[in-house]
Amino acid sequence: MYFLKLVYFLSLVAVVALGGVGASDDCKDSHSPRCRKSSTEHQMHPRPNKPFVSRGIGNAQERTSDYWLNLGYNHVRDKVNKKLNTNKAKNIVFFIGDGMSIPTLFATRVALGGEEKQLSFEKFPYSGLAKTYCVDAQVADSACTGTAYMTGVKTNFMTLGVNGQVPLSDCKAANNPTTHTESILKWALDAGKSAGIVTTTTVTHASPGASYAHVADRMWEDDYQVRQSGCDPNETTDIARQLIHGAEGSLFKVILGGGRGHMRDAKFPDEEDGFGFRNDSRDLISEWLNDGKPNKRYVWNRNDLLNTPTNTDYLLGLFENSHMKFRQQTEEMNAQNSEPTLEEMTRSAINILKKNNKGFVLFVEGGLIDHGHHYTIPKAAVGETIEFHKAIQAARDILEEKDSLIVVSSDHSHTMSVSGYPTRGNDIFSKTDRTLGGVGLAGDGMPYMTLSYANGPIFSTQYSSTGRVNPDNSDFSRWNSFYPFLVPTTDLETHAGDDVGVFASGPHAHLFTGVMEQSHLPHLMAYAACIGHGPKSC
Repeated sequence: MYFLKLVYFLSLVAVVALGGVGASDDCKDSHSPRCRKSSTEHQMHPRPNKPFVSRGIGNAQERTSDYWLNLGYNHVRDKVNKKLNTNKAKNIVFFIGDGMSIPTLFATRVALGGEEKQLSFEKFPYSGLAKTYCVDAQVADSACTGTAYMTGVKTNFMTLGVNGQVPLSDCKAANNPTTHTESILKWALDAGKSAGIVTTTTVTHASPGASYAHVADRMWEDDYQVRQSGCDPNETTDIARQLIHGAEGSLFKVILGGGRGHMRDAKFPDEEDGFGFRNDSRDLISEWLNDGKPNKRYVWNRNDLLNTPTNTDYLLGLFENSHMKFRQQTEEMNAQNSEPTLEEMTRSAINILKKNNKGFVLFVEGGLIDHGHHYTIPKAAVGETIEFHKAIQAARDILEEKDSLIVVSSDHSHTMSVSGYPTRGNDIFSKTDRTLGGVGLAGDGMPYMTLSYANGPIFSTQYSSTGRVNPDNSDFSRWNSFYPFLVPTTDLETHAGDDVGVFASGPHAHLFTGVMEQSHLPHLMAYAACIGHGPKSC
């Protein structure tokens, strides 16, 4: 039977490849080449057997030619009339949506109210794509990508702030300073600008860590993790220590995110719950506060952040022992006042950094988009993308386009896809409402979700060893509902290797177009701001 099905499939492929058969074949025989080709075409392009009831039909203008023609004409005029901004970039805000794939953008648009909606950064005048592979891996992690987009040098999987000569987890290889890469934040500091980092993950995580750390393993966030890897913390400096005492990190004027635990020894209690993660009797928060620099302030909750004194010159805000919570999680817990939003952290950072007349470079990461996808929880990933979109709008509102460059991108993608042929306006988090013949059922007689993943964690409620879980028997109403996937993994859902978007607004934003290496991004930003060691616009 399998052989016969294979022969039948190959015959269909052959017919399609040959472009059909002669006109004499009138399809009287259901097994004729013409009938087989017709059947294949219907399967590839299913026709609905009922009218769509959708948001698009509710807009009468979309049914007219004039609507779309005028929309296109206006777009052309906007492009033609857009004047190039070749000013020197005084300020740069570089946003990374961790794991923010192109399908994530689509799902977020629909969640915000419609397929036609635009996220704040999608309104930027210039856009392109970035290739995300590592030196030694087709599909990247956030350390090798962070090194690429922050320092302009691609490197090995899971290594951070070093070049490709450093093998993963080599205890001493990164001690060689010739392997170290310099970040755009260092270039800013060297030029007399201020620098800072904001993230919803730990401030020692891979993405922010790429701005200041040089390690052979991104997991070495504290001395305990270094020791667990079989290395000597006295010879291998962990990421938290590099942030607080390193050449770059110690000069940052703003550090906001999670990760108190990586700063303190296990004997020190946390402000909210638990203890530190370190094993060297150190309290790096106290060390940061007492390093002799004036006007320093440490905060650990939203209220203290929003009431930061105006004379603060250095701000360290750590709002969780580990990563910050998903925004939907804080809302469910009625704990919105315990943690600031990404927008609030971004505004606070800019308010401090803009005191420098020479300008600043600020890195902002929406880090929990990635976490939502890893757990195959797209509602969380989309929710965090909405928070990301708000933060970018805030930055653009605060800073003038004439002298402040804003660049938005992602480090890598994820395996989430948007599939089926759902009607316009269908809930993006619901079941696909039509497939072949207009019935929203798959070949196994069960419905399927519009959003699903190529792989996912075996502990998910969407995994069954006996076959696909029927979506009708699952609850997808919660923000943390697991979604279906194909291949079960013993860990979490993996990253994906497709290109990610790049969006730019401000001085020299027109350079951020086309398909580029991810490692080109900091060089373009440095050119616009006249910093670094490469070409400059002034």
